[in-house]
Amino acid sequence: MDELLIEGGMPLCGDIEVSGSKNAALPILFSSILLDTPVTFHNVPRLRDIATTNAMLGLLGRPARFTDDENHSVRVENGVLTEEAPYDLVKTMRASVLVLGPLLSRLGVAKVALPGGCAIGARPVEQHTRALEKMGARMELDSGYIIGRCKRLRGADIAFDFPTVGGTEHLIMAAVLADGESVLRNCAREPEITDLANFLNSCGAKISGQGTDTIHIQGVSSLRGTEYSIMPDRVEAGTFLAAAAITGGRCNIINCPVEDLSAVITKMEEMGAGFTEHTRGITVFCRETLRGVDMTTSPYPGFPTDMQAQLMSLMSLARGSSTVEETIFENRFMHVPELTRMGADIRLSGSRAVIRGVENLVAAPVMASDLRASASLVLAGLAAKGQTRVQRIYHLDRGYEHIERKLEKAGARIRRI
Repeated sequence: MDELLIEGGMPLCGDIEVSGSKNAALPILFSSILLDTPVTFHNVPRLRDIATTNAMLGLLGRPARFTDDENHSVRVENGVLTEEAPYDLVKTMRASVLVLGPLLSRLGVAKVALPGGCAIGARPVEQHTRALEKMGARMELDSGYIIGRCKRLRGADIAFDFPTVGGTEHLIMAAVLADGESVLRNCAREPEITDLANFLNSCGAKISGQGTDTIHIQGVSSLRGTEYSIMPDRVEAGTFLAAAAITGGRCNIINCPVEDLSAVITKMEEMGAGFTEHTRGITVFCRETLRGVDMTTSPYPGFPTDMQAQLMSLMSLARGSSTVEETIFENRFMHVPELTRMGADIRLSGSRAVIRGVENLVAAPVMASDLRASASLVLAGLAAKGQTRVQRIYHLDRGYEHIERKLEKAGARIRRI
């Protein structure tokens, strides 16, 4: 099993290029099930989750493969669709449940295993299935599989109990070929949802309101293939911003989606980091000791839960005290015991963490528990004195494309073993 060895204490300096967004690519790739013709995607990151998605599409009758390494292009071919998404693939990635609506739209039947993925808390699919029932599907749970049947999905007025990214994406996909108009209310507003809607519109869908809490979809009879480039990964970009800051370095983050990271950049500015925007992205630098801040995660455009662990690593070295309130996932503090092993002073009380800044972090063997926890441990290792060994980095490989190569080009002493 791969591990990362990190010799800390080296300020990062140079260019770090941001890959395409995993969280945008997954639903967009799955939405190709809705098309009648082949489609080509560009700027697709080479990640474990993308490989799983391509394998899933192949099993469902839409063969998908990388065709152009330079442009990170994936071609999805047309084929005979099948109805079942098996457990062996779905268990590794929660996003796999998103094939349910598209399969119902195309085939009138779908059988999808209940999802797996990171162990960061309950992410139930009841909002998905209730909404599909409102659109005319008959849903049941049998032997660990969600089974749906319908003659044809019909448009409906659906209000989510809370803004759910996966639910919003799923119902957009289910509604684009439904009979009539659908209105989705209390929607999540994340940029990845807008990217999905923009792709589907480029294929002939009629979606409006993406990026707001109310989305209108007028169903169409069919969608055609096209070429589409996936947006940059804002979480990867934010992780690299934090990497430069925690090492006291200066890095140009190329293709950084600055506007989508405004909450992260604002919070890091409060901590003492500096930023300069330019045509290639943004430069981040840290001229002073970081300061403690208070932060609460919330749905976009608030501070993203996917950056909470990385910012906690920064807070561990910040002057004074910081607090983190996690409001999205109940188990997203699993990186705290590992940071504590490296000398961080963190106290937990329910959904709240209090971090008292220390002078230095100390290298130690640590174990990743989920994707973003992995990133926080890499950041801590970049700043710590000595050699840090980060184990179970298969989590990291689900969301970061060759992170060690990118950091090494900027001066980090890091290698995969």
